[in-house]
Amino acid sequence: MSIQNSEAIRAIEAQLKELDAVYKQAAEDLNTIRGTERVRQWKVRTTPVLAQHAGAEDAKRFGALHPGASFTADLLEELSDEVELYREHVAAILAKLRKAE
Repeated sequence: MSIQNSEAIRAIEAQLKELDAVYKQAAEDLNTIRGTERVRQWKVRTTPVLAQHAGAEDAKRFGALHPGASFTADLLEELSDEVELYREHVAAILAKLRKAE
Protein backbone atom coordinates (compact mmCIF):
# COMPACT_ATOMS: atom_id res chain seq x y z
CA MET A 1 0.00 0.00 0.00
CA SER A 2 1.42 3.37 -0.91
CA ILE A 3 1.69 6.10 1.68
CA GLN A 4 -0.37 8.40 -0.52
CA ASN A 5 -3.15 5.82 -0.85
CA SER A 6 -3.24 5.10 2.88
CA GLU A 7 -3.40 8.86 3.59
CA ALA A 8 -6.30 9.16 1.16
CA ILE A 9 -8.12 6.28 2.83
CA ARG A 10 -7.62 7.78 6.29
CA ALA A 11 -8.80 11.22 5.14
CA ILE A 12 -11.95 9.84 3.54
CA GLU A 13 -12.68 7.54 6.50
CA ALA A 14 -12.44 10.63 8.73
CA GLN A 15 -15.04 12.38 6.57
CA LEU A 16 -17.41 9.42 6.94
CA LYS A 17 -16.93 9.40 10.72
CA GLU A 18 -17.68 13.10 10.80
CA LEU A 19 -20.86 12.57 8.79
CA ASP A 20 -21.96 9.86 11.22
CA ALA A 21 -21.30 12.18 14.15
CA VAL A 22 -23.31 14.99 12.55
CA TYR A 23 -26.29 12.71 12.01
CA LYS A 24 -26.03 11.18 15.49
CA GLN A 25 -26.00 14.63 17.08
CA ALA A 26 -29.04 15.73 15.06
CA ALA A 27 -30.94 12.58 16.04
CA GLU A 28 -30.07 12.99 19.72
CA ASP A 29 -30.98 16.69 19.74
CA LEU A 30 -34.03 16.16 17.53
CA ASN A 31 -32.87 19.28 15.71
CA THR A 32 -33.10 18.39 12.05
CA ILE A 33 -32.76 21.97 10.85
CA ARG A 34 -29.37 22.35 12.50
CA GLY A 35 -28.50 18.82 11.40
CA THR A 36 -29.30 19.69 7.79
CA GLU A 37 -27.10 22.79 8.03
CA ARG A 38 -24.26 20.72 9.44
CA VAL A 39 -24.63 18.08 6.72
CA ARG A 40 -24.42 20.80 4.07
CA GLN A 41 -21.34 22.28 5.75
CA TRP A 42 -19.84 18.78 5.87
CA LYS A 43 -20.49 18.36 2.16
CA VAL A 44 -18.73 21.65 1.39
CA ARG A 45 -15.69 20.52 3.43
CA THR A 46 -15.72 17.01 1.96
CA THR A 47 -15.70 17.98 -1.72
CA PRO A 48 -12.12 19.33 -1.69
CA VAL A 49 -10.96 16.35 0.39
CA LEU A 50 -12.30 14.05 -2.31
CA ALA A 51 -10.72 16.18 -5.02
CA GLN A 52 -7.34 15.96 -3.32
CA HIS A 53 -7.43 12.27 -2.50
CA ALA A 54 -9.74 10.64 -5.06
CA GLY A 55 -9.62 12.97 -8.03
CA ALA A 56 -11.54 15.83 -9.57
CA GLU A 57 -14.13 13.64 -11.30
CA ASP A 58 -15.20 11.88 -8.10
CA ALA A 59 -15.35 15.21 -6.28
CA LYS A 60 -17.40 16.75 -9.08
CA ARG A 61 -19.91 13.88 -9.03
CA PHE A 62 -20.14 14.14 -5.25
CA GLY A 63 -20.64 17.90 -5.37
CA ALA A 64 -23.46 17.46 -7.86
CA LEU A 65 -25.40 15.09 -5.59
CA HIS A 66 -28.67 16.43 -4.27
CA PRO A 67 -31.33 14.54 -2.36
CA GLY A 68 -34.48 13.93 -4.31
CA ALA A 69 -37.95 15.03 -3.42
CA SER A 70 -39.30 13.70 -0.18
CA PHE A 71 -42.88 12.75 0.44
CA THR A 72 -42.68 12.23 4.16
CA ALA A 73 -43.47 14.57 7.01
CA ASP A 74 -40.71 13.01 9.11
CA LEU A 75 -37.81 15.47 9.04
CA LEU A 76 -35.41 13.06 10.72
CA GLU A 77 -36.12 10.46 8.04
CA GLU A 78 -35.49 13.06 5.35
CA LEU A 79 -32.16 13.95 6.97
CA SER A 80 -31.32 10.27 7.24
CA ASP A 81 -32.03 9.80 3.52
CA GLU A 82 -29.75 12.73 2.66
CA VAL A 83 -26.97 11.41 4.89
CA GLU A 84 -27.31 7.94 3.37
CA LEU A 85 -27.07 9.35 -0.17
CA TYR A 86 -23.78 11.06 0.65
CA ARG A 87 -22.51 8.13 2.74
CA GLU A 88 -23.08 5.62 -0.07
CA HIS A 89 -21.27 7.79 -2.59
CA VAL A 90 -18.26 8.44 -0.36
CA ALA A 91 -18.15 4.78 0.72
CA ALA A 92 -18.02 3.75 -2.95
CA ILE A 93 -15.06 6.06 -3.51
CA LEU A 94 -13.40 4.62 -0.41
CA ALA A 95 -13.97 1.06 -1.66
CA LYS A 96 -12.39 1.99 -4.99
CA LEU A 97 -9.32 3.33 -3.18
CA ARG A 98 -9.05 0.23 -1.02
CA LYS A 99 -9.30 -1.99 -4.08
CA ALA A 100 -6.44 -0.07 -5.70
CA GLU A 101 -4.14 -1.00 -2.80
